Amino acid sequence: FSLFCTVLVAHSIYTYLNSHLDLIKKSLPVGFLTVDLHVWPDFHGNRSPLTDLTLKGMVVGLTLSRGLDELALIYLATIQAIALGTRHILEAMEAAGHHINTLFLCGGLSKNPLFVQMHADITGKPVVLSKEVESVLVGAAILGACASGDFASIQEAMAKMGKIGRVVQPNREHKRFYDKKYEVFLKLVEHQREYRSIMNSC
Repeated sequence: FSLFCTVLVAHSIYTYLNSHLDLIKKSLPVGFLTVDLHVWPDFHGNRSPLTDLTLKGMVVGLTLSRGLDELALIYLATIQAIALGTRHILEAMEAAGHHINTLFLCGGLSKNPLFVQMHADITGKPVVLSKEVESVLVGAAILGACASGDFASIQEAMAKMGKIGRVVQPNREHKRFYDKKYEVFLKLVEHQREYRSIMNSC
């Protein structure tokens, strides 16, 4: 326990878990470690695209093991579930006539390379990161500059003040795996609603 705490002082828990996933992945891509572990992440209901606040979170594929490997795998499956949820939202937007070919991430989670790569791989879209590490602060400055009349539009302010940093490309070789994960993801909510219907018929 003391060793674990010492590690956490030096690194964030996310950095530590990312490193541990690299240790246990062996010859597989890290994302493939969750072939038997699936998460539906709506522990507070679904805002988008289903707008169903009654939905609950689900975890399928748990074992009785409770070591660091299992914690790292649940962490990975949760990150994948968030990215699968993003894909679900994007598909709903595209079905409504919007065309989205690039994702822009900012805030704390954009500093987690695993979170960023999973979003690129699972959505199949490049992810653009800001050159400024604290990009949320730049966004606030852009809005302030617009409010003060320094720019004619928010688009002009963004072009002048916001700078593109790294672009993370999806790994196309992993597409089939994540397409299958997405199929399971959609089945999870389908099954949850089916179970609710069964119990509501009591």
